[in-house]
Amino acid sequence: MNKFWVGTNWKMTKTIAEGSFYTKELKKIAEKLSNIELFIIPSHTSLVSIKELTENSKIHIGAQNMHWESEGAYTGEISPTMLHEIGMNIVELGHSERRQYYNETDESINKKVIAALKYGMKPLVCIGENSTQKKNNISKETLAAQLIVCLKGLTAEQVKHVMIAYEPVWAIGEDGTPADAAYVEEIHGFLREKLKDLFDSKGNDIPILYGGSVNKENFLEYSKLQDVNGLFIGRAAWDIESFRVILHTLNSQVYR
Repeated sequence: MNKFWVGTNWKMTKTIAEGSFYTKELKKIAEKLSNIELFIIPSHTSLVSIKELTENSKIHIGAQNMHWESEGAYTGEISPTMLHEIGMNIVELGHSERRQYYNETDESINKKVIAALKYGMKPLVCIGENSTQKKNNISKETLAAQLIVCLKGLTAEQVKHVMIAYEPVWAIGEDGTPADAAYVEEIHGFLREKLKDLFDSKGNDIPILYGGSVNKENFLEYSKLQDVNGLFIGRAAWDIESFRVILHTLNSQVYR
């Protein structure tokens, strides 16, 4: 796989003004990147302005969530039609916070994946086990079930446009514990084999990104692991100077 993806989800941070300043600086960094596919996922209120700022740049823009219906009486939601209209490249689906706080299920995520593909957007499907599942040694069973249901019904042609973000729930957030590199490599290898079981050789074409307390101390080690095709970075990427260091280092040392 010759693309190495690096991106960040801003979550509920950055006003339009803050996000615009950040993006202008990121554009300068992106011009010097040759080995990285770079993306950012702002809040919904910033999408139009950030998309305009990144026109003719190397930065892909994504949304943090969407409904699966193209329109309807769904107060507070945003549709794939709306995201397509403003030129979104990526839509993040199934983040653990959406599952935890808003009761999203693998079945609803599957509907969203299908809708995103219908409207020409790349679904970034988030999966991950929680601490209880890890403690009970059912991490792999949990992840396999998430993959099977979230990607249900996809064709070999469709799956080429999907990305997976493995984010162990116990490793993300302010109190998350960074995962051992050996554990990450084992899980990514398992996910790759499961994707090949589901989609034959096309399973090799699906990028698997790692996210979970990725920071300036561990990002390079994670990036060199087998079947880690990208990094999905949180707080360490919200500060533009920190992200600059990470991106320049990856661009010079990651070869895919």
